[in-house]
Amino acid sequence: MSARLRAAALLLVPVLASAQDRPGLVDPTRPPAEAMQYLSPGMPVQATMPGKPVLQSVLVGRGHEGRELAVIDGVIVRKGEKFRGAVLVEVRPNEVLLRRGTQTEKLVLFPLAAGSRKK
Repeated sequence: MSARLRAAALLLVPVLASAQDRPGLVDPTRPPAEAMQYLSPGMPVQATMPGKPVLQSVLVGRGHEGRELAVIDGVIVRKGEKFRGAVLVEVRPNEVLLRRGTQTEKLVLFPLAAGSRKK
């Protein structure tokens, strides 16, 4: 290794080390703190999520019975199966319907996008 290359490497070490200590520098790829507070190693997601269930994904296959499923709070639920005492009765591209007794609850995949549409 040449002397110039060694000198450049030695100059970069303190710069890189100080960048890690700066509180103002934030990793742009890191999930927001709100999302991270529920994720702790070894703990199932559904046991830590308080309140209303969150729809995370849907799979709807046209003409394929049994291909309708949803991921709710990290749990894969097929149409007709139970989730926390409610039955998944309908799967749509952006939402699902859960029925508990006579009450129906709609979970929306992207609630902010659905609520912000102009009618």
